[in-house]
Amino acid sequence: MTFADDPSVAVVRPTPESDAELAFEGALRPKSLAEFVGQAKVRAQLHLLLDAARIQNRTPDHILLAGPPGLGKTTLAMIVAEESGRPLRMSSGPAIQHAGDLAAVLSSLVPGEILFIDEIHRMARSAEEMLYLAMEDFRIDIMVGKGAGATSIPLDLAPFTLVGATTRSGMLPNPLRDRFGFTAHLEFYSEPELEQVLTRAAALLGLTVDRGALAEIAGRCRGTPRIANRLLRRVRDYALVHDDEVGLRSVHAALELYDVDQLGLDRLDRAVMDIILTRFDGGPVGLNTLAVSVGEEAETIESVVEPFLVRIGLLTRTPRGRVATRLAWKHFGLSESSGILFGDDL
Repeated sequence: MTFADDPSVAVVRPTPESDAELAFEGALRPKSLAEFVGQAKVRAQLHLLLDAARIQNRTPDHILLAGPPGLGKTTLAMIVAEESGRPLRMSSGPAIQHAGDLAAVLSSLVPGEILFIDEIHRMARSAEEMLYLAMEDFRIDIMVGKGAGATSIPLDLAPFTLVGATTRSGMLPNPLRDRFGFTAHLEFYSEPELEQVLTRAAALLGLTVDRGALAEIAGRCRGTPRIANRLLRRVRDYALVHDDEVGLRSVHAALELYDVDQLGLDRLDRAVMDIILTRFDGGPVGLNTLAVSVGEEAETIESVVEPFLVRIGLLTRTPRGRVATRLAWKHFGLSESSGILFGDDL
């Protein structure tokens, strides 16, 4: 007897409603530059690049999309393929750990195909070096054999467009970065732009949400559409479970339940600030000491928590360590202390 035949096991099968919910994430992605909200300068630049390629009947130049997570780099890559009328191949930097992995992908591309590599800065160095020749001359060299008997066999590639996405453009080697014909730097969204994102998502979810509730969510999502859509779904869930409308009251209750405060700080953000303010009297405190104090990796603190805290003015970085600002003392309802400053390592 199989698992499915066991009468004691309840098998939940997909319903049309659950299928629609699973398709929600895909439906949220705009299909064209006209539908894409925000990043007006980048959209105009991409529009010009794609139109010029269409007029000249050639593949668009290679494109590098740089910016923090959740701002729409993957969506823009899909739009480039859609508006170019070209097929899209998707991969990621961590998945390409050998030159042979990249050679297999490149050699299977059809003419004009768009190759999207997410987190391109995490590719293996040998693969990056193979990419130099592929991007410029649409050719790669395959090494056959070892030692003195090794030979290089050139392999011509079909013309393609590489769209690379990175959250750390500084980690890309200069020879690779220079081979992109266009580099787009995505910026955090303003609150009015996030309200447009939320309005569109609410319509796709079939929700009626008042402007005040949308503005409240937009103010707590750290300037990031991905977080905005996630918070909207949590508010929707709260209203559904408590048989309430999706209004300001539901927003406050749901976001309080999920530990998202008025500035968009979550549990880890507040834990970091609490350590700096109460245990180290506002700082300075070193990164390693801070990471141990909150029980997180130093890289997580540096790459996930710190950028947002610095951007909203709660934290500053000094040669001696991290220091809380006056705004941080005020936000957490504490008075500035004149206690001992700890000179920890960075």
